Amino acid sequence: MKKHIPNTITLSNLTCGALATWQAINMNLDLAAAFIFLGAVFDFFDGMVARLLKVQSPMGKELDSLADVVTFGVAPAFIVFGIINSLTLNNDNINFLKYTAFLMPALSAYRLAKFNLDERQTSSFIGLPTPANAMVWAACGIIFSSSNPQKLMLFPFVNQHTLDNIISNPFLIAAVAIILSIMLVTEIPLFALKFKNLSWKDNSTRFIFLISSAALLIVLGILAIPVIILYYILLSIITKKKQS
Repeated sequence: MKKHIPNTITLSNLTCGALATWQAINMNLDLAAAFIFLGAVFDFFDGMVARLLKVQSPMGKELDSLADVVTFGVAPAFIVFGIINSLTLNNDNINFLKYTAFLMPALSAYRLAKFNLDERQTSSFIGLPTPANAMVWAACGIIFSSSNPQKLMLFPFVNQHTLDNIISNPFLIAAVAIILSIMLVTEIPLFALKFKNLSWKDNSTRFIFLISSAALLIVLGILAIPVIILYYILLSIITKKKQS
């Protein structure tokens, strides 16, 4: 019986992804984001529970990837599609930009298949993890659906006009969607938040990242998530250069 528990958690992740996709199609972007975040929680715990119960299996691994394609590939793609479509609805000349969103699920699927076969990614990542990409677009969905994004910040250091200009630029959103999608399959090494022990020496990069991320969340609220993902990429690159 216990062998089914991790798979049930994984299927809960997939269900969240399906619900997030449906909400995004209906332009309930804040609800879509909530289901993506909930799916990420299930995704975090399924592997942990499988290891604790010692019921890891090839089927669980494949099922996890299928769930991740839906929750972290398809669902955020429809958030991007919905945002760009709303911004270009009355402009046929640039309405095609919304289709850049569908690069995301395709490269997410490729990234997950590659991860399952790549023995180099046991303790770190090569390429942007699909949940990290999805978190960016979940946050953007919440920001876009808010009538006053500045209120989402605990300390409003970014003014309303600047936020409106960023989130209402379809070219910028399409460009970022393309860049992050490509980064899913690039050979950029990124550290994983897996602690083998609590030693500062062995985990200094992880501790620094977590402390800094917590500070950014306190200062910027939900707007911190895209900043944190960018910081994660830059910190990984800097750490790799120091080690080489």
